[in-house]
Amino acid sequence: MARYFMELAYKGTNYHGWQRQPNGSSVQQELENALSIILQTPTSVTGAGRTDAGVHAKYMVAHFDVPVPLSDPQKLAGQLNRFLARDIAIYSIAPVGDDAHSRFDAIARRYEYHIIWHKNPFLQKLATRISFQPDFDRMNEAAQELLRFTDFTSFSKLHSNNKTNLCKIDFALWEKRGEVHVFNIQADRFLRNMVRAIVGTLLEVGSGKMNVTQFCAVIEAKDRGSAGTSAPADGLYLMDVIYPEAIFRPNAIEA
Repeated sequence: MARYFMELAYKGTNYHGWQRQPNGSSVQQELENALSIILQTPTSVTGAGRTDAGVHAKYMVAHFDVPVPLSDPQKLAGQLNRFLARDIAIYSIAPVGDDAHSRFDAIARRYEYHIIWHKNPFLQKLATRISFQPDFDRMNEAAQELLRFTDFTSFSKLHSNNKTNLCKIDFALWEKRGEVHVFNIQADRFLRNMVRAIVGTLLEVGSGKMNVTQFCAVIEAKDRGSAGTSAPADGLYLMDVIYPEAIFRPNAIEA
């Protein structure tokens, strides 16, 4: 048995998230179906994370096993790109150790959340349009407070059965890119719905409904009901998955 890491990207609009679903199309299902047909053997795929319905990934890593080592992994990447729909792209396929794991070996992940407040048909389903112009200085002040905390129960989806709600955030900040404002956040791990819940609560700070002290109190409460409404899925992107070099060195083109 030989194991491979696959670097890929996808536009999540047409999928019910990463994870295989009983009654809806998923990215995992599309990959498994394509690999099983091309390799002519049932092939399962394990992703570095489980993005929700409508969430995009500019960079995702997944692993799969094959009974016999591939003679040309990049040839398989090309075959997959021709087979898959246009909203899923395979960057590279590379051999890794038999015990390498795309999810459990990741030491950090980075997400972005994109917002606009002007109507733009070319960003439909690719950025979330809000109805007001928030105070980004105040939102950045609140975002910096995230680095002081490790328990993010207040930003975790209810009944998600997490073994722990502890995360270490490396950085969190808003920046302007043309007409799009982007929230950039990296941590060792993320809870389900965590980024969208953080963004929704930061937007309450930006609108003046909440101050920075109250934002910190939300985190300290360890209660999802005290935080803001989760921001919509279409503005969220998985941007990077980071591994120790001894396990995997990225081969992908710049996303």
